[in-house]
Amino acid sequence: MANLAIRTEGLTKIYTEVTRGGLRRRKIVGLEDLNCEVEEGEVYAFIGPNGAGKTTTIKLLTRLLYPTKGRVWILGQLNTSRASMKRIGYLPEQPHLYGYLSGREFLDFVARIFGLDSKTRKKRVPELLEKVGLENRASVLIRNYSRGMVQRLGLAQALINDPLLLILDEPMASLDPLGRKDFRDIILELKKEGKTIFFSSHILSDAEMIADRVGMLNKGKLISVGKLDDLIGSNVTSVEVTFTIEPAKLSEMNLKQEDVVVCDRSVMIRLRKEEAVSEILKRIDKFGGKIISVIPQRKSLEDIFMAEIRR
Repeated sequence: MANLAIRTEGLTKIYTEVTRGGLRRRKIVGLEDLNCEVEEGEVYAFIGPNGAGKTTTIKLLTRLLYPTKGRVWILGQLNTSRASMKRIGYLPEQPHLYGYLSGREFLDFVARIFGLDSKTRKKRVPELLEKVGLENRASVLIRNYSRGMVQRLGLAQALINDPLLLILDEPMASLDPLGRKDFRDIILELKKEGKTIFFSSHILSDAEMIADRVGMLNKGKLISVGKLDDLIGSNVTSVEVTFTIEPAKLSEMNLKQEDVVVCDRSVMIRLRKEEAVSEILKRIDKFGGKIISVIPQRKSLEDIFMAEIRR
């Protein structure tokens, strides 16, 4: 059995909400009986809609919240131990950083909190600024950073202690497409270094690109968990064939029975059976068409997730 970076047992969080006037109280279940295991060295995506309990789970893992019941182990130790907390890096969903420090000063401040000596800090801080793409903004005050730049600096501070486990709450939510790609690349690079990454997200395409395993959370309950390949599978649901052809020739092809989209001279056909592909390609060639692409379509993580939610 692989070593576990995270293990939870019956983890539950119930909030008490006081209604208007303070006359009544009601219980709200934020997380219910979570039993979860994350193996060392893997990228684990914790996905679910807003309000599913993702942030509650992360705050319980990092001891920012205390559970109503249940226990958490971090790298083999109960997370009530100070030693376990020193081995993780954490990025909240919306990091609020002190605006009157520069990026360099802030990272140096965090490094001092972790007890890094001067020599180590001078080496570590510029390395991390370069890793997250802020080397040219190191002297700029954080209050002049964009949201994406704050998110990048937040990731750098999560790495300052060279943690074995990274816990990231919606790390790509406020980034533009280029920033999201950079974040994904960094996460994969950290995995190669042997680190474990546990991140929450409602951007399913990002999770699909980088996760080894996925846990699906809804209404405080873990409804499904598994390796990405096992969840999505390799079965082809349809095949999209795109080609160009003269309009007159297209009408001669008689594609009325097919799922066809036409835009000027470009045509896209969606075939429900793989066996039909070779016949369509022959017909396209026969009528003088030029094939642009043949793309098999498979179920996406979003398809699987929506099916689980509806069920």
